[in-house]
Amino acid sequence: MHLFEAVIFGIVQGITEFLPISSTAHIIIAELLLGYNFPGLAFEIYLHIASVFAVMLYFRKELVAVVIGFFSYFREKNTENSIQFMFGLYIIIATVITGGLGVLLKGAVEEAMKTPAFIAGALAVTGTALIIIERFTKYGDRREEHMTFMDSVIVGLGQTVAVLPGISRSGSTLVTALWAGLDRDTAVRYSFLLSIPVILGSTVLALGELSSDMWAAIGVEALFVSFVVTFVFSWIGIVWLIDFLKKGRLLYFAIYCYIVAILVFLFVQELPPGLY
Repeated sequence: MHLFEAVIFGIVQGITEFLPISSTAHIIIAELLLGYNFPGLAFEIYLHIASVFAVMLYFRKELVAVVIGFFSYFREKNTENSIQFMFGLYIIIATVITGGLGVLLKGAVEEAMKTPAFIAGALAVTGTALIIIERFTKYGDRREEHMTFMDSVIVGLGQTVAVLPGISRSGSTLVTALWAGLDRDTAVRYSFLLSIPVILGSTVLALGELSSDMWAAIGVEALFVSFVVTFVFSWIGIVWLIDFLKKGRLLYFAIYCYIVAILVFLFVQELPPGLY
């Protein structure tokens, strides 16, 4: 892989991972445009590690607060520890739901996921969900201390749908969290923190994909560059999305999803075999 291509893949993964526009769909499109066909999931998993590092660093204070509060609750059951304990518990519940159902769904739809029409349709579904939550749902005002067990179930189920390429993980968690009545700040924070165990968990389950063959096929320099670029642009994507949601509208992401869906349906004829 040329370094320029490594930069392109890093930018695509980094920017799209946390925006509600599906990183998997964009990685597939980038592969097709650049003429690549990566066997298995090794390269995608590798780039996801860079993205999750960016989340962990950006939300390091929130992450540390949840972890410390969660375990401190067993020693001192004050109000702050109780809030952090329950918030951490809701992250665990949503992750377990996503992990368990995701494994079952991924096998059931594996073949269907490999068609351009499916990806285009999934992107259209993402766009439609964003429009519904933007235009027809009143934003809630509940924060971490007001969350319930049902919130974590709803978001966990929504996140599970993102096993389908074209369905954005960040979009599905954000939409379901807002639909459940959480305020924007809490929904965004919950969505980002949820990405940490989900991405790390999927990485651990697929460690067998990360072999020496990947390093030989792509090249050490290209892998290093793509990792660094992914980390940097994941950080940029996080900062931009958080700032955008304070004053912008999800409708713009919906329009973008529709445009990409139309382009994929009209111009993408086949997907690389063995991508999933």
